[in-house]
Amino acid sequence: MLILTYFMQVWYYLLSMGTYLLHEEPSDAVTQELRGHSSLLQTLLSNRGITTRKEAEAFLNPSYEKDLHDPFLLHDMDKAVSRILSAIQNKEQVAIYSDYDCDGIPGAVVLHDFFKAIGFATFQNYIPHRHYEGFGFNAKAAKKLQEEGVALIITIDCGTSDVEAIDVATSLGVDVIVTDHHEPKETIPTCVAVVNPKVGTTYPFDGLCGSGVIFKVIQAVLQKGKENGLVTLQEGQEKWLLDMVAIATVADMVPLLGENRALSHYGLKVLRKSRRPGVQHLLRQQKASITHITEDDIGFTIGPRINAASRMDTPEDAFMMLATTDEADAYARVLHLEKLNNERKGIVASMTKEVKKRLHATIEIPSVLVLGNPEWRPSLVGLVANKLSEEYKRPTFLWGKDGNGVIRGSCRSEGQTSIVALMNEIPHAFTEYGGHHMSGGFGIREEYIHTLGQLLNDAYVTIGQAAKINQSTMVDAALSLEDITPQFLFDHARIAPFGMSNPKPLFVFRDIEPTEVSIFGKAQEHTKLLFETRGKAKEAIAFFMKPTDFNLEPKAGQKLTLYAHVEESFFMGRLQTRLRIVDIM
Repeated sequence: MLILTYFMQVWYYLLSMGTYLLHEEPSDAVTQELRGHSSLLQTLLSNRGITTRKEAEAFLNPSYEKDLHDPFLLHDMDKAVSRILSAIQNKEQVAIYSDYDCDGIPGAVVLHDFFKAIGFATFQNYIPHRHYEGFGFNAKAAKKLQEEGVALIITIDCGTSDVEAIDVATSLGVDVIVTDHHEPKETIPTCVAVVNPKVGTTYPFDGLCGSGVIFKVIQAVLQKGKENGLVTLQEGQEKWLLDMVAIATVADMVPLLGENRALSHYGLKVLRKSRRPGVQHLLRQQKASITHITEDDIGFTIGPRINAASRMDTPEDAFMMLATTDEADAYARVLHLEKLNNERKGIVASMTKEVKKRLHATIEIPSVLVLGNPEWRPSLVGLVANKLSEEYKRPTFLWGKDGNGVIRGSCRSEGQTSIVALMNEIPHAFTEYGGHHMSGGFGIREEYIHTLGQLLNDAYVTIGQAAKINQSTMVDAALSLEDITPQFLFDHARIAPFGMSNPKPLFVFRDIEPTEVSIFGKAQEHTKLLFETRGKAKEAIAFFMKPTDFNLEPKAGQKLTLYAHVEESFFMGRLQTRLRIVDIM
């Protein structure tokens, strides 16, 4: 799955391209209904479709008891619980099979820690290698686990679509419980249980991520296990697992509403008190404060380093960083992940340089960029495609070859064209493809490797406006710099955590005048504006954007209109209120 880091970059980029529309002010009826809240809160709530006192109470005060649904409402949960309790009782060999991303790995830690906490020891964790095994449950892994004596496999964040591989496991006499959140196909696997909020109609919330689903399984196992005395755990101890659920819920870009809002809200509370030495060392290494951790820290610090493990090496490195209780081991894992992340940046930069060199040699740059190299890792081409789509303002399709010699690629929109619409025009060229308007993945049929570029550019011309994404960016409110007061920051924080379906509030500041405009960073690629104001935000910054990249180049002493988010950053022991620039006009 794609993680928050990429989507946040795309989000900022999209905002800079579209038209801005200011939300209408709340109606008198809504204002009356939400009386007792500040005008800012009334506006932000109304903009998010929250217009009644009851809705506002539920949104502003997430409740672990009220917002979390009965886990037994999930499809096949009773069957899954019975089989897991049987394995615990009989001390069977169990394999936790999880995906390799920022949802699957934290989910694997959740079940790993739970089994350890209840004293169940006959289990192992298995995470497929991204480069050699690819996404999902695979038959080779099933055979390997069966040979090792595994009687039960529990998948996390995968399995719903892996019908054939699960049939292989079943034929080998291995039971499989699928816990997942991906969309089911026409046929779901024949196995002990498929626990997925998108399967069946009994669960009231279908937005859980994979880690959220396995947490619901744990809730159900605890409930039933305590009844028959098979599982004992101190009351409420399972809540310490919510730190991993929060990381996955934020990073996997599921809607941060309803049950997910409660899980991420309480998970962030646990993260701020984290007992995990790996998390502590990781944040310390990045000079971030664990007690002030936010969803941004998950997206920009924790997530990329978890993903670096599977992109560059073995995903177990990230798993052990999160799961280990040994200080020295945790520190070593963090250093290794930091090294991998830096290597990943270097390789992506080298690939980007190669692509630009090839484009520079092109007489005319096409409307759709399509390039590939058998030496490129498919796990990295999406990061390069993201950079190129932003810089060249064109849909970008890049491909590489995985460890099994299979050609796979990733594609990114420039913000105005649906890449899915383009792929839908030439399905015969792909072995598989999928995604949404902004990003996707694909496999290419061998015979179309050299003609894919022409096919996609022909499709771009043929369907024309049908491929366009027409959307406006909604601005929450028009403010002055003086409006950013301590009370503003308190009310703003009550809307968090931000993410899918609860975007970070966007504000417009008109006719403001920076006293200084500068660029900063090792590569001098970030922008900073300074302001004289009685408000708390005295600077505005934009990462990876120079002053000349905006619609209007900001200059000291000249008035401008600024579109920005308000954020509180705690870095190197200093809490700072600032604006995060989206666009300047």
